[in-house]
Amino acid sequence: MAHPFARLIIACYLSLLSACGAWESIPDATGHAEKAFTVPDRSTRYSNISAVEAFKADTKKITDYLLYDGDDINIEVIGRPELSGVQRIGPDGRITLSVVGSVSVRNLTREQAAETINTALSPYYLNIFTTVRVEHYNSNRVIIIGRVEHPGELLFNTPPNLLDILAQAGGMPLLRKEQVLTRCAIIRKEKILWIDLTRLLTGDISLNVPLQRNDVVYIPDATDTSVFVLGAVNTPGVLRLTPQMSFMDALGQAGGLTKDGNTHDIHLIRPSANVNMKIDLTDLLKPQQQLNVAINEGDIIFVPRHGVSKIGYIVQQINPFSTLFTISQIGAVVP
Repeated sequence: MAHPFARLIIACYLSLLSACGAWESIPDATGHAEKAFTVPDRSTRYSNISAVEAFKADTKKITDYLLYDGDDINIEVIGRPELSGVQRIGPDGRITLSVVGSVSVRNLTREQAAETINTALSPYYLNIFTTVRVEHYNSNRVIIIGRVEHPGELLFNTPPNLLDILAQAGGMPLLRKEQVLTRCAIIRKEKILWIDLTRLLTGDISLNVPLQRNDVVYIPDATDTSVFVLGAVNTPGVLRLTPQMSFMDALGQAGGLTKDGNTHDIHLIRPSANVNMKIDLTDLLKPQQQLNVAINEGDIIFVPRHGVSKIGYIVQQINPFSTLFTISQIGAVVP
């Protein structure tokens, strides 16, 4: 009969090894989960060259500056100092003249505004001649938002290019550790243009798009969106979600699977859609590209351990010398 102490040790070992099956809880895959995932389309990350040229063409159409709300204009009516002076165009696009009242000058060139003022004054004055010049271009602005040092409105006297605006915004995001500077968007009314900033900042001047009044430049912050890679990977934790990140991108950034990772039972979980997709890495490497799906914010990649490896993993955590000694002692006391 075995010594009572030996039986206790054996029971502890058996309990430990039997617990290996419950070492981690592997979630069950949901049916037809693949319908909730799509393959990343790398081509949509940036706008194509035709879209870039279309934005440039929009700017070329503007040959004369158009007056707009907030601009300060200097009106000079020759020989009529009482009608002359600096006025700010109101939010309704109008200025106010003596005798005449309000006159709309919004979206007019300087010459057109002068002619409009002449027409308005001519019923009351003879031989009227007016000139208009812009004192302050207060409406000539571009808005920049996102990961820049000074987001907000930037005023300009002459139409700027994208690099001009990025420089004025201060603190180029390329130098910020937390910023993944890959692209920016130029929003113009109902249009949006995605620019590859890496190419632009490394010398591709064809992407230095000229901007217009009221354009919005947006630099996304990748640190605002996260995905999670957990389980038997070399570097588990939180990853920054980059544009068009795929399943393999995320797994690679986590250092890949450890030696005891189960390549046949990887789970991609999308809590927002309440789905769990089971992925066999050997199928992915065949090439079945439809399995290399796009990753969304909040997705979880979970890599379980192999059943055999789980036992080995637990045993490896025990001091090998004390383990051998204990086993030898068990053998000595068990008849």
